[in-house]
Amino acid sequence: MPLLNEEEHLAAAVDAVTSQGYPGELQLVLAIGRGHDDTLGVARRLADSDPRITVVENPSGRTPDALNLAVAAAAHDIIVRVDGHGYLSPGYIEHAVTVLEETGAANVGGVMYAEGVTDFEKAVAVAMRSPLGVGGARFHTGGEAGPADTVYLGVFRRDWLEKVGGYDPRFTRAQDWELNYRIRQAGGTVWFDPGLRVRYRPRPTLGRLARQYRDYGRWRRVVARHHEGTINARYLAPPTMVVVTTAATIAGFFWAPAWTVPAAYVAGITAGGLAISRGEPRRSRAFTPLVLATMHWSWGVGFLTSRRSGDFDVCAGPAEPDA
Repeated sequence: MPLLNEEEHLAAAVDAVTSQGYPGELQLVLAIGRGHDDTLGVARRLADSDPRITVVENPSGRTPDALNLAVAAAAHDIIVRVDGHGYLSPGYIEHAVTVLEETGAANVGGVMYAEGVTDFEKAVAVAMRSPLGVGGARFHTGGEAGPADTVYLGVFRRDWLEKVGGYDPRFTRAQDWELNYRIRQAGGTVWFDPGLRVRYRPRPTLGRLARQYRDYGRWRRVVARHHEGTINARYLAPPTMVVVTTAATIAGFFWAPAWTVPAAYVAGITAGGLAISRGEPRRSRAFTPLVLATMHWSWGVGFLTSRRSGDFDVCAGPAEPDA
């Protein structure tokens, strides 16, 4: 579990792992970055109360470094990737190990089930579970079991992690997708199973959500430049929308009919947001169109502004660990 500034949620995330009831041996490695809260102190107190917990410090604070340090400290042949923002469903580990053995896959994983607490988080969760917000990736929206490009988090055979060289430390974001790409290129199977569900706590503010999706867009373009042929229409949709909508808005000052393009986008996300948030609290429904726009525009702008030189300096500081 890579961690940075997760003091508030750490105990609950750890409990979701240690209470799994897995019949085999279990070790939980917490890799702690140098943040501004007491995550390290909380982790050490948890380790003092449970001998299955190991704490390692991650000086860089970066997610791929944390993951590689945690894997190095792990004592077993199956590696379960977890996060401080995610809560494993009951029986997750046992089911994942069974699927790993039955399929012969290198990595298995399931659904990133976003679930909010505040009205704003509930709006973000609705958007993250909908193709309107995140496209059709099965690890977001669900689907049939089978081979996949990537999965949320992952349960790996250790020998496959070692075979492909672990997580690439250059990727502050998108390190999971990039690792799964190398596994597939090496002949391994990445397997999606909808029965594997992890509850994910969304970002609590509009600013943090915007930064998260901006970084997703930036780093997805870095991956595309370093692994040619990995981009598709789903990834190009947000930057295309940004370019077309911006161009049409400017053109509207000279030719008014062009404003129908941004107007159609606003109408679309408003109608779509209200449709996908049906049954949610009134304030959450009101937030949903704004959340959708923030996700789309932040991802698109991040993709478009990702530097062509110095790819791995796209985001100088450490990022909060998650998908």
